[in-house]
Amino acid sequence: MKTSLVTLLSTFFAISLICWADLVTSNSEGDALYALRRSVSDPNNVLQSWDPTLVNPCTWFHITCNQDNRVTRVDLGNSNLTGHLVPDLGRLEHLQYLELYKNNIQGTIPTELGNLKSLISLDLYNNNLTGIIPQELGNLKSIVFLRLNDNRLNGRIPRDLAKVSSLKVVDVSNNDLCGTIPTSGPFEHIPLNNFEGNPRLEGPELQGLVAYDMSC
Repeated sequence: MKTSLVTLLSTFFAISLICWADLVTSNSEGDALYALRRSVSDPNNVLQSWDPTLVNPCTWFHITCNQDNRVTRVDLGNSNLTGHLVPDLGRLEHLQYLELYKNNIQGTIPTELGNLKSLISLDLYNNNLTGIIPQELGNLKSIVFLRLNDNRLNGRIPRDLAKVSSLKVVDVSNNDLCGTIPTSGPFEHIPLNNFEGNPRLEGPELQGLVAYDMSC
């Protein structure tokens, strides 16, 4: 009887620890998303359901979670948001889709987005982003779609992106990028019109002949 009681208590304790760990993770993801909520102006109240007092953010509108209550999608495209991205987004380790296109997001792209190892799609196009494209995006080994077009980004196209074999779509048109266009890895198959509208971008690099960043 005593052995059964010890076993029962041990099982209860183990289950409690698992539930506590899931709760902490969910709250951490909720905190990361609420940091974004605080950094933007939301005149259409699309983020009205983002209540930080809830157990996890999986009931919030525009958020999708997996069966383990981990955030996998943030869908806020064309939501009339104004503000900045936050480094906290890099804590959403199960995130697969970050959709923030067609808003008025300003400022720079946080380097912490390079921590999103599960990310498949990063859509930040048609905003007002400035600064460089972080080389840390080259750490996104699951990324397929990278659309940063129609912003005010400058600097070079990071060569780290040429090492990401999963990358199929890159669009950086209509920015202020400089240097040359990568021609190796996934860039072999990216159409040149996905680089148009960058007056200081020189065109495809000549491998081994011209340093790609001469004009930057």
